[in-house]
Amino acid sequence: MHVPFVDLRAQHVPLTAAIEGTLRETIGRGDFIMGAAVERFETEFAAYIGTRHALGVGTGLSAIELALRAFDIGPGDEVIAPANTFIATVLAIMAVGARPVFVDMDASSYGIDASAIDAAVTSRTRAVVPVHLYGQPVDLDAVAAVARRHSLVVVEDAAQAHGARYKGKRAGSFGHAAAFSFYPSKNLGALGDGGMITTNDDRAAEKLRLLRNYGQRVKYYHAMPGTNSRLDTLQAAVLSVKLPHLDGWNAARRAHADVYSSRLAAHVLTPVVAANVEHIFHLYVVQTDERAALERRLSERQIHTGIHYPVPAHLQEACAPLGYKAGDFPVTEAAASRILSLPMYAELTDEQIHYVADAVCARM
Repeated sequence: MHVPFVDLRAQHVPLTAAIEGTLRETIGRGDFIMGAAVERFETEFAAYIGTRHALGVGTGLSAIELALRAFDIGPGDEVIAPANTFIATVLAIMAVGARPVFVDMDASSYGIDASAIDAAVTSRTRAVVPVHLYGQPVDLDAVAAVARRHSLVVVEDAAQAHGARYKGKRAGSFGHAAAFSFYPSKNLGALGDGGMITTNDDRAAEKLRLLRNYGQRVKYYHAMPGTNSRLDTLQAAVLSVKLPHLDGWNAARRAHADVYSSRLAAHVLTPVVAANVEHIFHLYVVQTDERAALERRLSERQIHTGIHYPVPAHLQEACAPLGYKAGDFPVTEAAASRILSLPMYAELTDEQIHYVADAVCARM
């Protein structure tokens, strides 16, 4: 049996007619830049997340960068982020001229250790970017408490958390702003790159509308230095087709995760879902001291896996100028040598899930 890590074809086949129809409609209108489909999807996504505003941008990285810029974070400022994250979180902070300051991850949730944020705050700290990694929201109450004590801006990195909930509310509705990615393999993925910023701050939303579109209110009249980071109209049209299916896809992922965990808990360290959280399992990540052997055995059985992430952010070559070294964040570093992501997507069959579980359990 062949089990891909992600199977986008399995998702798209049932939606082919709807996707082709909306693309034909958009092409017929010819409004390819900031067209009607963008405004429609922004309205739909804001309603889904539960915020007043949602603003489409080019990528998830750009969403974090522009959200920071909207709150005037830039050169000389420090921004706290977890060491266990995809590099886009860090690059966005660097892009505004601020300095990333890392803290370790929570051993059970893989997200930022909120209890470590206080110690990382200095007189230059302006913001914190908690990352809802793998689809599980961080302890947002704890993050918010630290942010209030130090008057910090909170920009949620929700790039892997479309539809996840914390105490009943959607991730992306808690901070001053939040950033989403619509990379094709996300739980809500486009047919290419795309991103979204959600916020309840009217002033920030107005500024973001300028920042993403050359800083202009009216064409050729530029109120501020902006950039070109706009959600493509064709991608917005496709995302509108997909959004009504998201909760169902997420429910399927949770069901798959339950089966994995019931089968694998005696053999590998399985994910721990925090209380008051609705995990949407963008990734299903296990830990084992025998990762190389497990990865090889699964590959021999045509089961594709991933490692998210093999090199912690603070040890990336791109972050060398920040001065961090091995041993600075031991929980993150220990996990990086043991984590393995198993196949996870809504369309996985029961047969595939048990085939993967059988392979994991063999000789372990």
